[in-house]
Amino acid sequence: MVLVMDFSFSSDQNQFRELVATFARNEVAPYADEWDAQARFPLDTVLALGKLGAFGVTFPEEYGGLDLDFSTLCIAIEELARVDSSIAITLSAGVGLGANPIYSFGTETQKRTYLPAMCEGKALGAFGLTEPDAGSDAGATRSRATLDETRDEWVINGSKAYITNSGTPITTLVTVTARTEEGISAFIIPAGTEGLIIEPSYRKLGWHASDTHGIHLDEVRVPRENLLGKLGKGFSQFLAILDDGRVAISALAVGLAQGCLDEAVSYAKVRNAFGGPIGRHQAVAFMCADIATKVEAARAMTYRAAWLKDSKRPFSQAAAMAKLFSTEAAMDAARMATQIFGGAGFIEGNPVARHFRDAKILEIGEGTSEIQRLVIARGLGLPVS
Repeated sequence: MVLVMDFSFSSDQNQFRELVATFARNEVAPYADEWDAQARFPLDTVLALGKLGAFGVTFPEEYGGLDLDFSTLCIAIEELARVDSSIAITLSAGVGLGANPIYSFGTETQKRTYLPAMCEGKALGAFGLTEPDAGSDAGATRSRATLDETRDEWVINGSKAYITNSGTPITTLVTVTARTEEGISAFIIPAGTEGLIIEPSYRKLGWHASDTHGIHLDEVRVPRENLLGKLGKGFSQFLAILDDGRVAISALAVGLAQGCLDEAVSYAKVRNAFGGPIGRHQAVAFMCADIATKVEAARAMTYRAAWLKDSKRPFSQAAAMAKLFSTEAAMDAARMATQIFGGAGFIEGNPVARHFRDAKILEIGEGTSEIQRLVIARGLGLPVS
């Protein structure tokens, strides 16, 4: 038996990587610290990223997409995260949490109504799963939806928390979960719907240029046909969406860790102390070596999970492993890079300081590290609860 293992990217993937990398260097990196300091969502840059086709990478051409594979989306997210996690998560959430639920579970009418603008990056969708009292325990959803037969409308009440891309000038819709008689179901709520209240933006530790709000649903009415997918299947649908999202967050973590490595190595070569560059000391050199090793391992796990998805093979376990390892590696990389920079790494305006703040959420969002370990343990057949 011959076992063939090929970890190389195609020429098309490499070309797209260079396209996004050039965009990141020229259109994101010079402004990332300014956006971060001002906590400003960079609308013009997001629209420009849309013109590259980044938001339509994985969707068919009939909806305005590029019809490329999921691995290519991960490549784009990784390259953006090397310089700025806020713009990377805007893309990741815009595709995986905004458009993907519509594509995966929507009717043909819903797809043709919403996907073309999303694929062009002219519109964003948000994914309302987490609630103030139902974070990792998303099955404890308290939001409720009842059908008003007289008006053929769903009436939705409840609250959602920490929702990315929910209050931007180009946010078009929010998909939310809510309890119905049949179980947890999902619904499309167009932006501007009466009773859909977007709360003030959070003051976050990191991801300052990413748009994040709480949402309150006060007697929100949507037509019967705004049900997304099957009645009572909203929770399982959203869990499937999270598998994709975990691989995307893993790619983001790889990019952040690579950015930390780039900065640390460059600084270790030019910062002089005790008669020469600090990179000649094992303490510094070994930290760089450790970061590099973690980056390579995280990248391999990420793209293996993406390959499994592209190959239509089971990938939930691989996604959980990749997300767990990569996000914790990113946190380690940010910590070590900041240590290498010393006092300079503690000063805002230094990319490693921003990477350090941005890294922590990666161990929390799209399922905490503890949830990933639970998923992996269950996959091993352990009777964990």
